Amino acid sequence: MDFATLETLRLKHPAWRLLVADHASLIVSFLHRVFVESNARATPQRELVLRLEDHLHALRERRGEAAFPRSAGAYLDEWAADSAGWLRKFYPPDTDEPHFDLTPAAERAIRWLSQLTEQPFVGTESRLLTVFHLLQEMTEGTEPDPEARLVELERRKAEVEAEITRVRAGHLDLMDESALKDRFQQMSDTARGLLSDFRALEDGFHALDRRVRERIATWEGTRGDLLETVLGERDAINGSDQGRSFRAFWDFLMSPERKEALTRNLERVLAHPAIQSLQPDSRLPRIHFDWLEAGEHTQRTVARLSGQLRRFLDDRVWLENRRILQVLRGIEKHALAVRTRPPTVPLMSLDELAPTLELPLERPMYSPPARTRMADEEVLEATEDVPSEALFNLAFIDKARLKTHVREALQSREQISLAELVREHPLQHGLAELVVYLSLASEDRRSSVDEARTQELFWTDASGHPRRATLPLVLFLR
Repeated sequence: MDFATLETLRLKHPAWRLLVADHASLIVSFLHRVFVESNARATPQRELVLRLEDHLHALRERRGEAAFPRSAGAYLDEWAADSAGWLRKFYPPDTDEPHFDLTPAAERAIRWLSQLTEQPFVGTESRLLTVFHLLQEMTEGTEPDPEARLVELERRKAEVEAEITRVRAGHLDLMDESALKDRFQQMSDTARGLLSDFRALEDGFHALDRRVRERIATWEGTRGDLLETVLGERDAINGSDQGRSFRAFWDFLMSPERKEALTRNLERVLAHPAIQSLQPDSRLPRIHFDWLEAGEHTQRTVARLSGQLRRFLDDRVWLENRRILQVLRGIEKHALAVRTRPPTVPLMSLDELAPTLELPLERPMYSPPARTRMADEEVLEATEDVPSEALFNLAFIDKARLKTHVREALQSREQISLAELVREHPLQHGLAELVVYLSLASEDRRSSVDEARTQELFWTDASGHPRRATLPLVLFLR
């Protein structure tokens, strides 16, 4: 409650603007009678204009014709403008007539003003008992020790049994009129407050829908990321504390047994003389039906927003497909234009005419490398003479050159066997070079070795003798 925050609320919050409006009495009295007192939602403009005209006519008869000179439609448009924010103007599906509904901020201001009037009875016992019971429920609900929970249950069991014994003996502890009035007043305020909670919850869903539409309109990423973001926000709303509390309330209210018990208890309490002396609100006998109507309206609003969001996404998909078709039609027009005089220079180059598919099951499984065992043995001094000519008889195999042979051969074909590769590039170092080719095939995951088929390779060794080797069929694939 610092100065900067209060100044911002005074300038921007609709509830504060309603309290300081020039015709606040007119606005609050009309909105309270139409929306709050009768729990009306989504009222058509035609009906609302007629009711406001009647309200203005009654005020002009008492205060003069110059009291409120503007028309009812002008007042409604002013109250629904962004500068006011007391009514929400919208178009329901399948209708071209605007409808109006009260905003949560305006309803909060109206409820606060209704509490300024003098109450016929002010009690504190029920609120203290509510605080006590809520604290007790939270304490028991967070107790992880089973023994402590059993001790508390045994204590309540003893209290219930003692009360049963007193009732059987004819001793009844009846609630006096002051305690009854105190609890009834708190129940009445809480019941009316639930109706405003429904409107606030519905307004939250509308705000979420606007944010999602703005994000869709300015989205530049992929469609999958957009759907993940949208559905994530919907799940966040449903999984929030407010959403879970609303589902629990709705499940409780939809139970037939609890609804019948609520109706029976309301009729019995309202028939008590002490409660009738308080002149209770005429809406209280059917307050639970108002809850159902408000809850169903909220559920329909959520379903309608979801349907609109789905159609909005479908429209974006249709626009993207239309843009793709326009690009293709443009390419066709350009192709027809140059059909009689094709260009002499290449326009573009493609690496491949078809995509390369690599299925997951075609990938080789991981094989761990062999571990070299180190033996800690004493190194003996050499005693024999080794001729130095043996060092010069070793052949060097250029592995990169063999890789180049394979890559060049696959540029003009999809696959090539090791026998065909040896025929095109004869072995220069005999068996050692052949072993390197086999090593390249084992390292390349696109190569394959068919054990069921064989191939024969021919070459000439350094001494001029012909050699032949029979191996399984080795294929290098592109």
